[in-house]
Amino acid sequence: MKRDFLCLLSIFAKKTMQPKTPSESLTVMTDLVLPSETNPLNNLFGGELLARMDRAASIAARRHSRRITVTASVNHVAFNRAIPLGSVVTVEAKVSRSFKSSMEIFIDVWVEDRESGMRTKANEAIYTFVAVDEMGRPVEVPPVVPETELEKERFVAALRRKQLSLVLAGKMKPIEATELKALFE
Repeated sequence: MKRDFLCLLSIFAKKTMQPKTPSESLTVMTDLVLPSETNPLNNLFGGELLARMDRAASIAARRHSRRITVTASVNHVAFNRAIPLGSVVTVEAKVSRSFKSSMEIFIDVWVEDRESGMRTKANEAIYTFVAVDEMGRPVEVPPVVPETELEKERFVAALRRKQLSLVLAGKMKPIEATELKALFE
């Protein structure tokens, strides 16, 4: 963990932008599941949930970068629990880490119990957004300073996820993926 925060400090030294915390980009969207949004089993369509997550992630990325942002990739989606018709669904998104012009957005989806009001985590996703200028060219974004333990875990894991994506895309040699290699040493 100490090595990861030394890495964080070196990022700050390279960037002249004011760092931001994940909570500064927090976006919370709460809505009902309506009949037109459900499948034949009366559960929320996966595509409808993806759209909600994309909107929340877009707002979080914009709050962090204060720029136009575009979806670069949907890195991970887990549909762990069906969301029935009439449910109150809350989508929470915030930037977990930023790189040069890209931001990883971690999204948690919660469903409220109709009677108790208790929230249960139903799904999660990780999106990547890129900040762009008016011509669509990537622009630099502020670094992220995680505060909570969960934010620190997600921050550290984001670099491994980025390296894995680069290796799989052929844009990085596996030998160069130092964070991934460290998992196996």
